[in-house]
Amino acid sequence: MADTTTAEHSYSFLSAKAFTTLIAVLAVILALFAPIRSYLPKLIPKPYLRAMSTTITANPSSLKITKRPWSARGHADHDWLYTFHTFSFASYYSPQHESFGPLRVINEDRVKPSTGFGTHSHAEFLIWSYIVRGTLEHKDSLGNLENLKRGEVQFTSAGTGIRHSEYNRDKEEEVHFLQIWAKPNKRGLKPHYETKKFTDEMKKDKLVRIMEYTDRLANKTGPEAPIGLEADLSMDASILSPGQKVTHDMVAEGPRKVYVQLVMGGRAQPKEGGAKIKIGDTVLSEGDGAYVEGANGPGKIEVESVGEKPAEFLLFDMGMDDA
Repeated sequence: MADTTTAEHSYSFLSAKAFTTLIAVLAVILALFAPIRSYLPKLIPKPYLRAMSTTITANPSSLKITKRPWSARGHADHDWLYTFHTFSFASYYSPQHESFGPLRVINEDRVKPSTGFGTHSHAEFLIWSYIVRGTLEHKDSLGNLENLKRGEVQFTSAGTGIRHSEYNRDKEEEVHFLQIWAKPNKRGLKPHYETKKFTDEMKKDKLVRIMEYTDRLANKTGPEAPIGLEADLSMDASILSPGQKVTHDMVAEGPRKVYVQLVMGGRAQPKEGGAKIKIGDTVLSEGDGAYVEGANGPGKIEVESVGEKPAEFLLFDMGMDDA
C-alpha cells in the first residue's frame, strides 16, 4: 500500500514538472514569434514577392478603360490643315486631357498638297511622325532633308533646341500622319534625328515595337530595332485583320499607363463598317482612343479586331508620371 502511494506521488510530481516545462517552452515561443515573423520576409527572395503581388494586380478585371471618342477630340479645319488633337494643343484646351504619362501630344493631321508647317522651333520635347498616307518633307537645322512615306517614322529629340519644317510638296495628294510628342526624363539633351521604316507586312497581325525607352533597348540594333527615346514610353503598332487578336506584354514591372489610338481611314468615322478593335469590353472605332488605367507589369493586354476591315492602331505603354 505504501509503495502504491509513493508511485502515485512520484507520477503526480513528474506530471506537474512536465506541465511547468511545457508552459515555459510556450512562453519562449510566443516571445520569439514576433521577431521571427518580422524576419521571414528577409528570408524570401524579393523578386518572388514582387512576382506574387504583380500577378494578382494584373487581373484584366482591374483595368479601367475610358474611351476617347474621335468626335470629342479637339478639332480644327484650317483649309490647308485638317486636324484632330487628343490632348490640349494650339487653340484647343481641355483640363481633363492635358497629358497621359509622358505623352503630351497625339495630333492626327492631314495637310493639303503644296502646303505645310513653316520653319518653327522646338526644345525639350521628343517628337515623332507616323506616316499613314502621302509624302511628308522634313527639313531641319541639323541639315536633315527627307521625304517620308507610308510606314516611315521620323523622330526628333529637340533637346536644347532645333528648328524644322514639315511640308507636303506633292501637287495632288494630301499627306496623312500622326504627330506625337512626349516629355523627356532628362533636360538639356543634345538634339538628335532618326528615321526608320516599319512595313505593313511587319505589322500585319502582330505588334511591332516602334519606339522604346533607351534604358530598355539594351543591345537591340539594326533596321528592325525600335527607335530609342529618353522617356519611360514604348509604342507598338499593328495592322490587325478582322477576327485576329494580339497580346501586349507590359514592358516593365509595377503600375503602368496604357493608351491606344485607332488610326482613321477618312476625315470622319464611318457611320457603318470600318475598322474596330476591342479592349476588354470597350470597342473603339476609327479615330477613337482609350485611356487604360490599372495595368500592372508583369501582365498582358489583349486587343481584338472586331470590324469589317484591318485596324491600324498604336499602343503606348508608359510610366505613371504625367508630362
